[in-house]
Amino acid sequence: MSLDAARSDSLPERLTTHEVGQRLQHERNSRLTQLEAIEQEGNDAPRELMIAQKTSIQRVLTEIDAAFARLGAGGYGLCQECRRPIPVERLEILPYARCCVGCQRRAS
Repeated sequence: MSLDAARSDSLPERLTTHEVGQRLQHERNSRLTQLEAIEQEGNDAPRELMIAQKTSIQRVLTEIDAAFARLGAGGYGLCQECRRPIPVERLEILPYARCCVGCQRRAS
């Protein structure tokens, strides 16, 4: 039995473990590129803005790492609040999403 078949109950339909891993890696690489660009800007941007941007990017990198952990543990694609599947359309846009839209709105 393949890894994808073993996890078919937890992964959203239409997404394989390999596809999710690729999407998450792409998100990670994009954020690391953003961090490099901010660092190269140096003193051109206001310090407060650079700190806010770096903090935001680091937060997303933490979320991406957590999504990789959920993928490895078999919990990827399940809302961490209501435990229902997160719609695949949401995960295609935000592959590191922890919650469904409804639970995310309630938490905000």
